[in-house]
Amino acid sequence: MELFEQLSQSIKGQGKRIVFPEGNDPRIQGAAARLAQEALVEPILLGDQASIEEVAQKNGVDLQLVRVIDPESYDADSWDEMIDALVERRNGKTDAITAAKWLKDVNYFGTMLVYLGLADGMVSGATHPTGDTVRPALQIIKTKPGSSRISGAFVMQRGEERYVFADCAINIDLDAQTMAEVAVQSAETAKVFGIDPKVAMLSFSTKGSAKAEQVDKVVQATQTAKEIAPDLAIDGELQFDAAFVDSVAASKAPDSPVAGRANVFVFPDLQSGNIGYKIAQRLGGFEAIGPVLQGLAKPISDLSRGANEEDVYKVAIITAAQALD
Repeated sequence: MELFEQLSQSIKGQGKRIVFPEGNDPRIQGAAARLAQEALVEPILLGDQASIEEVAQKNGVDLQLVRVIDPESYDADSWDEMIDALVERRNGKTDAITAAKWLKDVNYFGTMLVYLGLADGMVSGATHPTGDTVRPALQIIKTKPGSSRISGAFVMQRGEERYVFADCAINIDLDAQTMAEVAVQSAETAKVFGIDPKVAMLSFSTKGSAKAEQVDKVVQATQTAKEIAPDLAIDGELQFDAAFVDSVAASKAPDSPVAGRANVFVFPDLQSGNIGYKIAQRLGGFEAIGPVLQGLAKPISDLSRGANEEDVYKVAIITAAQALD
């Protein structure tokens, strides 16, 4: 089954509420209308009602099934409750005046809807830089238990082939603990996409073929990941060919439970991960789906500012799938 058909079936009729802070953007509106009409999610657009309706009318978008919330005219009692909840969540780091100022920002307002359980996930970034999406998520949603950082994965798809690459978007350099957490997070992402995870911790060495501090880090990360998730199929350190090619695995890592059949690849730093996924995309003809933010307690997704309506539609489907229990 095609990936997004599979994901759509999993979320259809589940009533997952996805908030879109950039409600005035025609790409967002088109995707939201489609998602609502197909009963895949219950979209919530943030912004001025009249302005949103004007943009929709101009572009021929029917928003009858889409809910609109204007933070500027939000119910006074609910607004006060939101301020109090944000102040409490910030544990003394933010006062009520600052909290009220933050909530005038649609990304903070949308993130608070998710935190308070009034939405199940958020999709932003069509007109905002990544920091504007990620910052409120880290300050309010925060990381899930067992994760000290978030990370960014790409799902690489070509025909029936499907793999997860991480971290390709967030952490410039990973220590052993963070690399281990990325491995566990990426295995969870793989399951969302219908992949039975077999995780390879990548290096320029396979099972001691080279000696260096960088190799030691991957060895330690592998051991830590096994302690965090003892039932996870994971191994390292592995070169990519040993992780992916049966004949190389038979020679270099014959006793590995993962070598030769890995489908989740964890890179030791951002530059190698970013280079790796782009090589697969541009030379290998893989579609790169993402980045999928991992490690947050609730799903928040960051769009590229170059995203089109179809991209918004797909990212919303992924976000809703992440929100499934």
